[in-house]
Amino acid sequence: MSQGLVVARVQQGSIADELEIRPGDEILSVDGREIKDIIDFQYLTAEDVYTILVRDRDGDIVECEIEREPGENLGLEFRGVGAEGLKFCRNHCVFCFVAQMPPGLRPTLYARDDDYRLSVTQGSFITLSNLTDGEFERILKFHLSPLYISVHAWDAEARRTMMRNPRTGDISKQLTRLAEGGITLHTQIVLVPGYNDAQVLEETVRNLAALFPAVQSIGVVPVGLTRFRAGLPPLRPCTAEEALKVLRAGEAWQQEFQARYGRHLVYLADEFYVSAGREFPGAEIYDDFPQLENGVGMASKFQAEIESVWQDLPERVPPRRLHLITGVSALKFFRDWRDRLCKRVQGLDLHVIGVVNDFFGPEVTVAGLVTACDIAAQAGKLKGEDFLIPEVMLKAGEELFLDERDPVWLEEQIEGNCIVVKNDGRAFLRAILAAEWEGDDID
Repeated sequence: MSQGLVVARVQQGSIADELEIRPGDEILSVDGREIKDIIDFQYLTAEDVYTILVRDRDGDIVECEIEREPGENLGLEFRGVGAEGLKFCRNHCVFCFVAQMPPGLRPTLYARDDDYRLSVTQGSFITLSNLTDGEFERILKFHLSPLYISVHAWDAEARRTMMRNPRTGDISKQLTRLAEGGITLHTQIVLVPGYNDAQVLEETVRNLAALFPAVQSIGVVPVGLTRFRAGLPPLRPCTAEEALKVLRAGEAWQQEFQARYGRHLVYLADEFYVSAGREFPGAEIYDDFPQLENGVGMASKFQAEIESVWQDLPERVPPRRLHLITGVSALKFFRDWRDRLCKRVQGLDLHVIGVVNDFFGPEVTVAGLVTACDIAAQAGKLKGEDFLIPEVMLKAGEELFLDERDPVWLEEQIEGNCIVVKNDGRAFLRAILAAEWEGDDID
């Protein structure tokens, strides 16, 4: 019997947990139909009653009958997407961040996946450049939606130049086909000066917007450059003036599309506002925050979450000193927020530490790419005090920084107590205040 889907995690208290399915077990079939990958599993388990065949870690075959309430989750997470493995990227993009990784890290950090199954299940961006006709048909047949698409340029020649692959395909025809098939699309443009800015960007945004309502978001993010670019084409980051031009163009598009579609549709990365020295916009600009994981709208969402409970904060707490660690790009934002918070809540002594990214290079300024070694080198000795790090610094499910150190290692290096906080304004307030104040209003 062929290998099925290998269980990675089982949600506590779920149906799978009650059935004693454990990590390492394999799901072989559903109602007698063999499972090719995670898409088959989702499709075949959409009913409320079905039977799964499980091969446990000891090699025994067990049949499990499932009866679930509508909408109830089975509670399983899997390793990878199926027995055939991931589909990997065939492009050689001039801006590829994986190609700019230093040597010696864990192998998974060098994996350049380009798999439509991860796009629909995890929100990973794909290029569509290696999809077969059969896979396109499968997407349409199973209505695999939403998909997250790296577009970069609507113009075919500009896209081929950026992605350095003559088989990038005609993105306009591919996106139109998906849109006509009823697939919801979230798209991104990695902006590289000299490649897809100015008129190329204008054309790309307008053609994507023309596919509304299939296209629900157009994220524009600046190119990320590390110091490990030997053998790669010379690139440069956006200047402050260029970032300001992008913001002005973006604001005009947002007004136009909001009036036309009732949705702002174009969302600009937080880094553009930092580079241009502009204040972050109100949270309403981001609609339902469709590209948070892309670094788009995080600061505005954070601020809105804090404002929603600001009047419920205590006026005073017993004296407490702690530290918030972040990347350079968010330093001013958090220091301004810290100053306001410490005036609002007496007794609080909050220090913000902006960590320069020596690991990847100073051009990389976002918190999500800060490493434990850089924190250890720059934070000093905290002498038993608490420090906060956003969970975006850690690999999901593994609690490891990109340099493969964990929070325990970091605690030992800087002699502090680490508190990992969700990327949510209210979660930060709970972490800062909950040790001295129990408030039901901050939920």
